[in-house]
Amino acid sequence: MKPTNCIVMTVALFMALATSAFADEFTKQDLKLWEQEFMTVVKAGRKVFTDPKLGSNGVVCAQCHPNGANTHPETYPKFQKQLGRVAAMWEMVNWCIRNPLEGKDLKADSAEMIAIQAYITHERRNVKLAAGKH
Repeated sequence: MKPTNCIVMTVALFMALATSAFADEFTKQDLKLWEQEFMTVVKAGRKVFTDPKLGSNGVVCAQCHPNGANTHPETYPKFQKQLGRVAAMWEMVNWCIRNPLEGKDLKADSAEMIAIQAYITHERRNVKLAAGKH
């Protein structure tokens, strides 16, 4: 083997080992904590989903989407007819807040938007991912 090939092989091996040495490791306790944190956000999402204060006319998300029904978070991003383009789920949530609820948009990274998405995604857990599907 040529010396340059040997050096390349050594560097490649070192990089492979170094990458696995820095991989994120977690315990069962970590998983339990993370699940609890997620469920706290899911519960907050259900609260927002059923809160008439999200809009201005007393309508709540759950009136059209009881238990997150007909939200299909597993299909986003997808073409959304109401928006006339491919959109992320948070954009459609805001469309619903603006229109049926007559409210103001939430920022994509707001606690309320994250909670709503966590809630409706949790309600659709175990449904096969199908981005773009209608």
